[in-house]
Amino acid sequence: MSPRWVPDPNVRRGRSVIHDLHVHLVFVTKDRRGPFTDEILTRCEEVMRSVCTDFGAELHEFNGGTDHVHLVLHYAPQVKLSTLAGSLKGVSARRLRQEYPEHIRKYLRGNHFWSPSYFAGSCGGAPLTVIEEYIESQKRSA
Repeated sequence: MSPRWVPDPNVRRGRSVIHDLHVHLVFVTKDRRGPFTDEILTRCEEVMRSVCTDFGAELHEFNGGTDHVHLVLHYAPQVKLSTLAGSLKGVSARRLRQEYPEHIRKYLRGNHFWSPSYFAGSCGGAPLTVIEEYIESQKRSA
């Protein structure tokens, strides 16, 4: 190993893959109704952190407002992002309804807590233009 090489804790190694995948997720409550208080957001973070652990992912950042949450996750390429997002939404909705039934019931419409859609954006690493320039600069062997 080169003495100049410094290991990056974000770069993970698997049996046949080396990866550094991060995603920014945004979940919005159904009809943007605002059920979140500071206490409920804290509990939502705990639940989502537990779900991430079950998937072998890591919740780096979590925050939100009265009607939405933002997450930054570090996950493995074997994890199907749509399945992870569905589990995060499903488990959190179920647990929050169980633990705060009277409060949450006021904000439910049709027994749905989360909007069926979500935002997912890749994040971390170099900007796309830098990566494109790097790939263009590679020499093809003749």
